[in-house]
Amino acid sequence: MKKIFSAFIPGLAILLLSLQACASLQNLNTLKSPYKLPKLPYAENALEPIIDAETMKIHHTRHHQAYVDNLNKALEKNEKANLQQLLANVSTRSAAIRNNAGGHWNHSFFWTILTPNKEDQKIPKDLEAEIVQTFGSFDAFKAEFEKNGLSQFGSGWAWLIRNAEGKLEVTATPNQDNPLMDVASKRGTPILGIDVWEHAYYLKYQNKRAEYLKNFWEIINWKQVAKYDQEAKKKK
Repeated sequence: MKKIFSAFIPGLAILLLSLQACASLQNLNTLKSPYKLPKLPYAENALEPIIDAETMKIHHTRHHQAYVDNLNKALEKNEKANLQQLLANVSTRSAAIRNNAGGHWNHSFFWTILTPNKEDQKIPKDLEAEIVQTFGSFDAFKAEFEKNGLSQFGSGWAWLIRNAEGKLEVTATPNQDNPLMDVASKRGTPILGIDVWEHAYYLKYQNKRAEYLKNFWEIINWKQVAKYDQEAKKKK
């Protein structure tokens, strides 16, 4: 019995990991205040050696927690605006709400598109085919994505989005902005993103952002990215 149970545990862990990773853009966009820090869908050390446990712990429990706390403080008492409403009209809001609503959405999204699960790291063939058709090759897409991450001066994010025309497009945003905001130069629905703030990689990579970007491909949850893309397509 003990042998059967112990053999079952790894499979159960994988199943739970997959279930935890089944996030949706609708759920994320409709979160309402007071906001809370979401749990990671994996252990802090699960993405090693690409992202070390100490970086993950600090990034999640300190940086992301700060965005949550500061967003709640910035909102007027008893205000129940959801994240989607805040981001879509961020030009009419304070800098504190812009920065912290963006920080909360971006990080909540970011955790879900990472995984240690090898099966979830396999990109669905239909999404891969569209990426190849759009960018010329998968390597060309990766190069464009990494270029946007590298060329973002200072802090920011690089994104793969489904734009207003329903096409895939790569873009970057400064600070904690994202393509859902009405201030974004290229608007659309994010389906993949990477944090290029130094707090996301400096403990392990120091100033080697390019190396961090190249290693990122090894831990992407393409199964989740594809689910986000299906949601983005339905918006059209």
